[in-house]
Amino acid sequence: MKPINYRPAKIEIDLSAIKLNIKNLKATLAKGTEVIAVVKANGYGHGDVQVAKAALEAGATQLAVALLEEALKLRQAGITAPILVMGWVDPIFADVAIEHEITLTVFQSSWLEQYYANFDRQKKLAIHIKLDSGMGRIGLRTEAELKDFLTKIDHRQLNVQGVFTHFSTADEPDTDYYQQQLNRFESMLKIVRTVIKTELFVHIGNSAAALRQASGLFDAVRFGIGMYGLYPSAYIEENRPFKLKPALSLKTQLSHVKKVEAGEVISYGATYQTNQAEWIGTIPVGYGDGVQRKWQGLDVLIDGKRMPIVGRVCMDQCMVRLDRAYPIGTEVTFIGQDGDESIQLEEISAHLETINYEVACLLTDRLPRAYLDET
Repeated sequence: MKPINYRPAKIEIDLSAIKLNIKNLKATLAKGTEVIAVVKANGYGHGDVQVAKAALEAGATQLAVALLEEALKLRQAGITAPILVMGWVDPIFADVAIEHEITLTVFQSSWLEQYYANFDRQKKLAIHIKLDSGMGRIGLRTEAELKDFLTKIDHRQLNVQGVFTHFSTADEPDTDYYQQQLNRFESMLKIVRTVIKTELFVHIGNSAAALRQASGLFDAVRFGIGMYGLYPSAYIEENRPFKLKPALSLKTQLSHVKKVEAGEVISYGATYQTNQAEWIGTIPVGYGDGVQRKWQGLDVLIDGKRMPIVGRVCMDQCMVRLDRAYPIGTEVTFIGQDGDESIQLEEISAHLETINYEVACLLTDRLPRAYLDET
């Protein structure tokens, strides 16, 4: 059943921007380097199924997610491309991955032992081995760990397809630790190749690595934040090989407009008081939609002009100081372009002292997604 939306508020996703970002990246990469489109966390808040389909149309060859549930959702949507689950999945659910031809990330000897406990299988489980080269999150970290893990590989039950790692500082100017991680990975990869004689699909580059260097990234890059037109860091934005095109905009309308006299307070806590007579607009969006209370003080766009959010953001509404009276129903842009003015997630994340990834992921499902594609 198609959802019915009565509130004038929505997120628009420009799928042509996602396609353009992928095509531009592919043009800069070394010949033969594939693009894995990362669509975890509901496509970083953009919509996983829709983004996945657009990415594959643009030339991505594989998809990556964090959870088995996310991979199953893509399969249920009819997507047949290879899907890698990059997070840990309990071995008791490995048969689900086998049934739906989903590749799992494995990096623990104990995991293998639990998986082998149920030996009566008709098909092998496809896996990628995760090496922790210095991120400190998940993966085989030491050579001793790796060698023990490799002794437990049973090729009758496993199809070892790939090996990968993840960089923690690829978006920073100083490359010393990046190089340390790369050196550690290459040393561990040599050990893997001494045991796994079949051809391995090797991928190390995230968006930051892919945007800062065209070669030396092995077989593929995992294009996540950059695919959505968002920069991994200010450094990458300043040193980009091409300009990314943001895909997401958030728009709503004024639901109420009033003139208040000097000395009046706006919203909870009386944190904002008018100094003179002011026009105040109410907007039907709040922290229940992912527009956090800390957005107070940020601007929105109305009639191509910046106007500040005043008073505390409520769960379902917030207020803005207007330069004049506007009709109810006037468009309000939280994220995106209006005339010559633009507000992007990088500006919002800087105000919130966080990263654009988090802001996008916090936009809730109360805001319907509308998909545009001009290609």
